[in-house]
Amino acid sequence: MNKDNNEIYDIIFAGGGAAACVTAGRLAEADPSLKILVVESGPHTRELQEHVQPARAFSNFILSKAFTFHVGQPSDSVAGRSVVVPSGRCLGGGSSVNLMVYTRGSASDYDDWETIYGNKGWGSKDLIPLLKKAETYESEIFNSTHGTSGPIKACMADSEISVAEQFLETAAQYDKERSIAEDINDFTTVNKYGRWARYIDAKSGRRSDTPHHYIYNQTANANLQILASKRVVRVIFEENKAAGVEYVDDIVDDGTERSATYVARASRLVVIATGAFGSPAILERSGIGARAILERNNIPVLVELPGVGENYMDHNVVFVPYLASEDSGTLDAVFRGTEEEIEPFVSRWRNEGNGLMAHNALDAGIKLRPTPKELEELGPEFAERWRAHFEGAPDKPVMLFASFAAYAGMNPNAPRRKYFSFCYFTAYPVSTGHVHITSGADAYGKLDFRPGYLDNVEDVVVLRWVYKKGRELARRMKGYRGEFDLDHPQFPAGSDATAKVTDGPVDIDSADIKYTAEDNKVIDEYHRRTVETTWHSIGTCAMKSRENGGVVDERLNVYGVQNLKVADCSIAPGNVGANIYNTAIAIGEKAAVIIAEDLGIKGVTAT
Repeated sequence: MNKDNNEIYDIIFAGGGAAACVTAGRLAEADPSLKILVVESGPHTRELQEHVQPARAFSNFILSKAFTFHVGQPSDSVAGRSVVVPSGRCLGGGSSVNLMVYTRGSASDYDDWETIYGNKGWGSKDLIPLLKKAETYESEIFNSTHGTSGPIKACMADSEISVAEQFLETAAQYDKERSIAEDINDFTTVNKYGRWARYIDAKSGRRSDTPHHYIYNQTANANLQILASKRVVRVIFEENKAAGVEYVDDIVDDGTERSATYVARASRLVVIATGAFGSPAILERSGIGARAILERNNIPVLVELPGVGENYMDHNVVFVPYLASEDSGTLDAVFRGTEEEIEPFVSRWRNEGNGLMAHNALDAGIKLRPTPKELEELGPEFAERWRAHFEGAPDKPVMLFASFAAYAGMNPNAPRRKYFSFCYFTAYPVSTGHVHITSGADAYGKLDFRPGYLDNVEDVVVLRWVYKKGRELARRMKGYRGEFDLDHPQFPAGSDATAKVTDGPVDIDSADIKYTAEDNKVIDEYHRRTVETTWHSIGTCAMKSRENGGVVDERLNVYGVQNLKVADCSIAPGNVGANIYNTAIAIGEKAAVIIAEDLGIKGVTAT
């Protein structure tokens, strides 16, 4: 049974993730008379401690209902595992649950969107001003790429960062081919170590997400309505014009039976913004997608668009743990502590806005490109990828590599103590996948999800390179006390690389570990067993030409229909060599400009 929402809205957003909050908030701010409805499958996040207290982010992956967990197909490329990829299922999406890492893509990433994929207005010259508009960068500014008056706050931690400091001190002494920079997130810098900022307010110590800074700050505007815990099933069309959405109650939150469906109507525009999993699924349930997939799901074909759900991209991450000295400043006590144990940290955060609860454990890193010697060591498996993608784009990193001030694994046998970890991920994996519906119009049906991780050998050899690099840096850090062997490669007896416990670091000038061909094989097997999602899912409604598998054009219009756009990270035609939150903000801001231009809404500017 369908139940109509009697109110007719100007714009309906199917999804209330990071980008959607930016777009809806900007439009509502520019014209408060606009009737805007945001339909979000998950709950509200306003002032909830699990969302606003930064250090709770890690435990949220285990304890929170604010995620949807997508189970991938088993694959030999990841040792027969079914990789599980979470996505934010709450207002603000990933911005409300991520690790708040402030890294920004390379300028050439966005220039590729414009030049290679033909999307006018999506180059770095267009998106960087929008990112500056969105941002208040609260740490010292060394260049013109940062904003000073936007809603989203970013800052560097100024205390309790001993792991990051040790990492940078060691890198400066050991890695003679690279140097330290004041700002490594200026859209161009690579191969320099430096501090990483976080999406955390320097004064309050709060997470800086999009709902609190674009939506919840407009509660006086009754025309901006949020319908939480409702999942969009499909878009409703009148002929080929989008006229509204059909949605159901979210059974995860309230346990209701899937009986009644509801309809909300839009007079001017429907915007799909449920991310790399939700957006293609809504399109397919609406009759837009590959004919074979729609027919297999008994969905009448409205528009044959075979690119829907294809081009799934992510980054492939590994967290490698090391034992840390007891005087190291880590977040293990917070990440693995009970509520009673962490109460002193929570109290300090509430009273002063600082302390460990105002941290995310990621305070330093580097965007890595191989030196000529390292490129030779990577071997012929990587040579063509280097020539095709990196050689002519000197601002593109091959890997992102960072220190992490805690144990990041899930091994129940890991003893309670202090750790630090190195995390690293492939910036532009060759391997891609897909996401498609399997259960007809059931909004809760299982997805046909193939992550594609490590299907190509190029993605494996770079992980091996950075594992080795991390070992050398780690064992020279002042707080190093050995490897946590259960979460390291299990090298054969007698290998120089065997994990060990020690009472301190080796000398800076000590010889590097020598790896045999068998050791290299063990490292590759280790990565296939342990590589995971970086929670950076993008690309499944790609902004490309229709004949090249595109789903939307440069104005975000879905091909073949009217009054329907997609505006989230699923529109990315190519990958971005950074954490994705910054790109989600850029897409949200750009979508607001485009929609305002299309609908004649004044007051939304491109700078």
